[in-house]
Amino acid sequence: MRKHMLTPQGQFPAAGIVRRFAAMFYDSLLCIALMMVVTLFYQQVLLRLFYGSVQLKALADTGGLDIDPLLSTLLLFSLFGFFAKFWTHNGQTLGMQVWGIRIQNKDGSAIDLWQALLRFLLAILSWLCLGLGFLWMLWDKEKRTWHDIYSESQAVQLPKNIHKK
Repeated sequence: MRKHMLTPQGQFPAAGIVRRFAAMFYDSLLCIALMMVVTLFYQQVLLRLFYGSVQLKALADTGGLDIDPLLSTLLLFSLFGFFAKFWTHNGQTLGMQVWGIRIQNKDGSAIDLWQALLRFLLAILSWLCLGLGFLWMLWDKEKRTWHDIYSESQAVQLPKNIHKK
């Protein structure tokens, strides 16, 4: 498969931890909004069509909607879709665009879907390990996190003037 080269091209330094966390904060707000929309659609449209309004209300009142593996799966897939779309096309989520960070391969090309899946799952694992996977960049000579290392990708800091023409 032909590689999609990202622009601008060049050698860029590794993104720092403060910028990465700032971009994660921005993206977390978008992810919360996405999860709210998916949950609303699932519970108010799909379940209402399946159960009907009266039975859905009864199910909600008894706590039957509190733990829903199908909803959890939809949310996980939605979040992966969000990140995979941005990472594989232009290398940046909206939060990363604001903070001038890009995910790319060492040759400057966009990562593929497999790398995006590895990044996504290992980033979750990094958080589950109390952030150790993210803090790993403080000890790594190339400032890589666990998901950078295992997905064979890198987070770089783009120059500030790339959008000016």
